[in-house]
Amino acid sequence: MLYLCGMMKQPELNEYRMGRGVRAFSSTRHGGYSKGPYAAFNINRFCGDEEEDILRNSLALCQTLDITGDRLVMPHQIHETHIVDIDEQFLALDTAERREHLEGVDALMTNVRGVCIGVSTADCIPVLLYDPEKQAVSAIHAGWRGTVKRIVEKAVTAMVKSYGTQPSDIIAQIGPGIHLDSFEVGDEVYETFLNEGFDMTAISKRYPTVDGMGEKWHIDLPECNHRQLMAAGIPSNHIAMSPVCTFQQSADYFSARRLGIKSGRIFTGILLE
Repeated sequence: MLYLCGMMKQPELNEYRMGRGVRAFSSTRHGGYSKGPYAAFNINRFCGDEEEDILRNSLALCQTLDITGDRLVMPHQIHETHIVDIDEQFLALDTAERREHLEGVDALMTNVRGVCIGVSTADCIPVLLYDPEKQAVSAIHAGWRGTVKRIVEKAVTAMVKSYGTQPSDIIAQIGPGIHLDSFEVGDEVYETFLNEGFDMTAISKRYPTVDGMGEKWHIDLPECNHRQLMAAGIPSNHIAMSPVCTFQQSADYFSARRLGIKSGRIFTGILLE
């Protein structure tokens, strides 16, 4: 099989500069083996893609990162706020035990070198955290439900508790996701944010509907997570925001709203080198 020797395709990654000793990135749709709405680079096992294509893409990513397959860790997300520490004890588990531990998890963190942790998104907001002092990282999946439940704030708290992280030391990257002008929501979503105490004048706006028959609320998920990171104690100048709107740039990044849920997922990962 060609993909097991040195001839495999290389995923095209959007890499972030978060500091020395760390590698951080989001995958694009390019440089992989998947087909149809999963084309071409997808490593998510839960969206209907072919297992063989997922394996080939995962092996290609591991080769690019210079890690073995058991050092690539991704959870099965369910839009909740459960966070798992990927420590040496976890890494000693077999495949079945790992999958059990990663079920229903929406954020990972680790201080183990040579382990790439990451989350999958296709309009939701991926967030990466790096503590250069304690040498620890986190990868967070923040859809609107996770954002309402303040998952990024909880991830910062978890790093403080587990690693002694000082929030003021953290470097944060908000990855590609759906932006304000494309994220139309129902009144019930708007009211959920309102009832949870969010500043709606800062994170929402009404836009005309496509049919021109009225207006709908839109939510600014990247800005909402930016504000949560600052509320958790991370300085604003330590937070970078991707300019990519997945809905508008679905030729290069997966968007469930554009392509349907039976399509690929962006993988946003971080690795202590």
